[in-house]
Amino acid sequence: MKQKALWINQIKGLCICLVVVYHSVITFYPHLSGFQHPWSETLAKCWVYFNLYLAPFRMPVFFFISGFLIRRYIDDVSWRGGFKKRIWSIFYVLMLWGILQWLALSEINLWLAPERDLSGASNAAYAGNTSEFLHGMLTASTSLWYLYALVVYFIFCKLTHRIKAPVLVALALLSIAINFLPTPWWGMNSVLRNVIYYALGAWYGATLMEWMQRFDLRRYWLPLGLAAVFAVVTWFARTPLFLSLLSIFIIMKLFYAVGRRIEPQEDGLLNVMGSNTIAIYTTHRILVEIFSLEALHYLTVSNDSAALELGLILVYPLLALGLCVLTGLAARRISRAVPGDVLFTAPTRTFANV
Repeated sequence: MKQKALWINQIKGLCICLVVVYHSVITFYPHLSGFQHPWSETLAKCWVYFNLYLAPFRMPVFFFISGFLIRRYIDDVSWRGGFKKRIWSIFYVLMLWGILQWLALSEINLWLAPERDLSGASNAAYAGNTSEFLHGMLTASTSLWYLYALVVYFIFCKLTHRIKAPVLVALALLSIAINFLPTPWWGMNSVLRNVIYYALGAWYGATLMEWMQRFDLRRYWLPLGLAAVFAVVTWFARTPLFLSLLSIFIIMKLFYAVGRRIEPQEDGLLNVMGSNTIAIYTTHRILVEIFSLEALHYLTVSNDSAALELGLILVYPLLALGLCVLTGLAARRISRAVPGDVLFTAPTRTFANV
C-alpha cells in the first residue's frame, strides 16, 4: 500500500471499530434489567446515548471513503471490469455471509436463548424461513446492509456520473426527506440516507481531498465554528446531513494532520483493521450475538458482587471489540490459506471467458 494512503486506511479502521461497538451496544444494553449497583443503569444509558451520538460520524465517513477509493472504477473502468471487481465480488460476500449469519444466529438463539421470540425481528438474520430471509435481503433488512449499499451505490453512481451535480442535490434532499418519510424497511432507510456520502466521495472525492488538505483551520476557525453550530442545531431537528458532512471533514483533516506528523505504519493496528474491514464486518455480528446472550445470562443468574456487574457494563463494548477484531483477522488469515480464499473472495472462473 502506498505510504500516502495509509492515513485513509486508518480511517477505515476507525469506522469498523465504531460499527462493532454499535452492534455490541444495541444487542446488550437495551436488554439489561434488575441492576445490583446503583450506577449500573446510569452507565448503561451512557453507552446507549454515546452510541446514538456517534451516528453522524460512523457510516457517513465510511461511505465517503468507500466512494473515494473506487472513483477510478466510476470514470475510467468499463462496466465489465466494474462488474467483476465492484459488483460480483461484493454481492458474493453479501449472500455468502448473509446465509452464514442466518444459519448461525438461528442456532445460537436456539442454544443460548430458546425462549426468545424473534418472530417480530425485521432482520434477515432472524428470518423464520427462506422466504423471509430473501425478503429481508432484498429490502436491505440485514446486518450486512453496508455491503448491499456498496453494490447499489456503485451501479447508481456509474449510471449517473455524467449528470452528477443535479443528482447530488437530489440525493441531499433524499437524505433529509428519509428522516421524515421513511420506508417500511430500516435497512433501506439507511441505504437511502447514506448514498450522498458515497456519491460525494466517488464523484468529487479527489477535489475535496485537495481542498481539505489546504484548508487552514486557524485562519477559518470562525466560519468552521458557525458551521458546527448550524450542523448541531439541524441534527437536533432530525436532519443529520450537515453534521455528517462536517464530521467527514473533521475526521479526514485530523487523520491527515496526524499522519503528517507521525508517519503511519503498515503494521499499525488501525491500518491492519482498515485493510480487513470486510472480514471484521462480516464475522462480528455472529460474535456479538454470542457475547450479548452469554453476558445477559451471566448478569441474570449471577449473585456476584455489584462491582463486578458495574465493571462488565463499563468495558463490555471494548471487550467485544477486541474479540471481534481478533476473530475477524483470524478468519481472514484462515480464508487466505484455503484455495480460492472462498470466505471473502468471489470465484472468478465463471467470468474467465466473459
